[in-house]
Amino acid sequence: MNRRGFITMILMGGTAVAVTSMGEASSASGNFEVTRTEAEWRSMLTDLQYKVMRQEGTEPAGSSPLDKQYSEGTYHCRGCDLALYPSDTKFDSGTGWPSFYRPLDNAVETKRDFKLIYPRTEVHCRRCGSHLGHIFNDGPQPTGKRHCLNGVSLVFKPA
Repeated sequence: MNRRGFITMILMGGTAVAVTSMGEASSASGNFEVTRTEAEWRSMLTDLQYKVMRQEGTEPAGSSPLDKQYSEGTYHCRGCDLALYPSDTKFDSGTGWPSFYRPLDNAVETKRDFKLIYPRTEVHCRRCGSHLGHIFNDGPQPTGKRHCLNGVSLVFKPA
């Protein structure tokens, strides 16, 4: 790539970030079945949970005990208790975050995310809009997807 191509790519990426941040609501806003005021969310979540779930942040890799949880059960949304991922779709991705290859039906929604310049697929709870993480195309079969999630957004319920 020549210098002109590189500069154009950088400028276009900046434009995409600006347009995305101005024109698209965060996962924490929208028309969801479960809604709460900012004060209600803050009162029920820790600072880190709020940053991740309501402001689309990311917890530090390796910080969630759920990354190494492999018991039979279901992972639920911390924000509204919706069942999201069954334990039989969880796998060790080696990334330091809980990873799954498939959610339960009608549990999550996605949107495009340009926060790191290049497009990613953000995944959030379809019922309350809480940010869960991102989906990548390097997971195991049968889907080939890796739902790389923040453990602070989840609650594990044993079977």
